[in-house]
Amino acid sequence: MSYGYPQQGYGQQYPPQGQTPYQQQQPYGAPPGPPQGHSPYPQQHGGYGAPQALLWAIIRRNRLAPLLVPRQGSTELLQDSSVPRQAPPPGQYGQPQYGAPAQYGSGPPAPPSPGYVPGQVAPMDMSRQADDLRKAMKGFGTDEKALIAILAPLDPLQAAGVRQAFNQRHRRDLLKDIESETSGYFRDGLMAIARGPLEQDVLNANKAIKGFGTKESILNDVLLGRSNADLNAIKAHYHHVYHKSLESDVKSDLSMKTERLFDMVLAARRNEESSPVIPQQIEADITELYRATEGSKIGADQVSVCAIITQRSDGQLRAISQAYRQKYHRELAEVLKKNFSGHMEEALLHVLLSAEDRAKHDAQLLESAMEGMGTKDDLLVNRIVRIHWDKHRMSQARGAYRHFFQRDLADRIRGETRGDYEKLMVAIVQSA
Repeated sequence: MSYGYPQQGYGQQYPPQGQTPYQQQQPYGAPPGPPQGHSPYPQQHGGYGAPQALLWAIIRRNRLAPLLVPRQGSTELLQDSSVPRQAPPPGQYGQPQYGAPAQYGSGPPAPPSPGYVPGQVAPMDMSRQADDLRKAMKGFGTDEKALIAILAPLDPLQAAGVRQAFNQRHRRDLLKDIESETSGYFRDGLMAIARGPLEQDVLNANKAIKGFGTKESILNDVLLGRSNADLNAIKAHYHHVYHKSLESDVKSDLSMKTERLFDMVLAARRNEESSPVIPQQIEADITELYRATEGSKIGADQVSVCAIITQRSDGQLRAISQAYRQKYHRELAEVLKKNFSGHMEEALLHVLLSAEDRAKHDAQLLESAMEGMGTKDDLLVNRIVRIHWDKHRMSQARGAYRHFFQRDLADRIRGETRGDYEKLMVAIVQSA
């Protein structure tokens, strides 16, 4: 039986099969076109624009005072330059601002990602998928191949629609049926898809902090580098499910050093990706980062570093990283490794490396779940499912994996998994 359901605008291919999906993040102020030795690729959404190489000459000479900050809805010119900078568009979602520092300007907040608005489902009839899922699990035996074919390609809103249709048409809970009819990491993967990204994140956040010790990698995956809107959705749904504050649960489970960092993260006050990158503030941030790390004679100023890393947008962090390299001739990531350790180091690097090149970071996280003695299956399942919710992101991660590890991601997964678990993970990876 074929399960090639029409997608009606959902789950499109990005890019078409056969094309190279991974392209490295463009450096700040670089001229158009890919760096030598790399494939061309589109810059990540929410980036920092292309202020042109001339801007770097100005930064290096510290001639920052004459630069004009663009007004809302206008295009200003940099003094002594004919290169315009486009101001961010006016607000369009009707949502409150998320507390971006005033000196950065305030761009319009991004809406929640698909799957982070409870009750939102795909605007299409998912009855056929629901009926076929019931058929695959009804009676004696389970049709695992059908479960994979139906669930693996779904996007977040389709998954919510299937779960809703399953309940309405069969008066049964899809999650309970999957749990009773399957087992192991195959079951965990299917249930992660059926839950959708918001419920899965909330479940994992609770899993990371309950019991003895904090599961740091799980907590990092769920909370770090997220948009304000998605973090607020996670916090609200966590309270709805567990009747407790996520902030208080995280606070009670972490040590003093990392507790302050996650307080900043959970405040959900990152600069929005629509906020302009202002050269004066980038210069101020790299100066402060130097003072708080390499330039300090009494040890790292953790609060200052955490404030910058956790509150700047991905676009701003890319600009900060590249400006630091230009001015101090060292990678900011290496500076963080030398000045921090343990969970604090891992968390700061998670945010920075994801901002610098998300596809590369995704590939590294997937490899870290498979390398060494024994596969970290829980991490692998959650990371693959989380990435696959965004088909373009999965396509980029797959290409980045081949680029950096010289191996096909699906082949790597086949070598680390078995049976229906293997088939599901490969199907998810190849669904993009």
